[in-house]
Amino acid sequence: MFVPCGELAPDLAGFTLLMPAVSVGNVGQLAIDLIISTLNMSKIGYFYTDCLVPMVGNNPYATAEGNSTELSINAEVYSLPSRKLVALQLRSIFIKYKSKPFCEKLLSWVKSSSCARVIVLSSSHSYQRNDLQLRSTPFRYLLTPSMQKSVQNKIKSLNWQEMEKSRCIPEIDDSEFCIRIPGGGITKALYDESCSKEIQMAVLLKFVSEGDNVPDALGLVEYLNEWLQIIKPPLQSDDPSAATSRWKIPSSWRLLFGSGLPPALF
Repeated sequence: MFVPCGELAPDLAGFTLLMPAVSVGNVGQLAIDLIISTLNMSKIGYFYTDCLVPMVGNNPYATAEGNSTELSINAEVYSLPSRKLVALQLRSIFIKYKSKPFCEKLLSWVKSSSCARVIVLSSSHSYQRNDLQLRSTPFRYLLTPSMQKSVQNKIKSLNWQEMEKSRCIPEIDDSEFCIRIPGGGITKALYDESCSKEIQMAVLLKFVSEGDNVPDALGLVEYLNEWLQIIKPPLQSDDPSAATSRWKIPSSWRLLFGSGLPPALF
């Protein structure tokens, strides 16, 4: 499934894999964009898969005219060896009934690559929150049993809130309780599969609504940064723009909402 850019497959043993779920507001994908752009991560390969809708486009992280014509596709892998970080970016939706096979193949690759752990950045419908979730922070996390052993103390020190269980069938009062992530795409499937395969995985998500989800993506990477310290933590400031200005906005975001209204309309 993974095709390296060079002749040899890169050594990813001990790396942390960051990846998005294609979820409501595309928040995870926008967050991964910010990480790749800010850290200037290098492309090391791509996924050759029939599970995603095919797509091709220009380099979304172009910094000059010289590299703007490089092509990008629907599933690419970027790396920063100095920090032992690898990022998978997904840029299209799943073909019907293909999301589960994708999760299985992806986690098989994670195991064969000897990645230390996986962190999934995701989102969930804000309108489906319960009363408790409405009154608390919009961020939640989930850890697989094998991940809990290694990071539980660190997570507790951050005072983060774990994703609550809710009724599997909300309309039935005596329904069993389970983890539900409405609007989360493959998040739940990845989490369940990682639990059964004893893969160290953490899910970080935010409750959001569709719209301009750039602020949600910035909030999610700041949430991740509290734990991993990807970039230097901000100094204490009352200015909300101080934290977000530390993340490099990709050049492709200039067209996030289209190319604008044609002047001929007026």
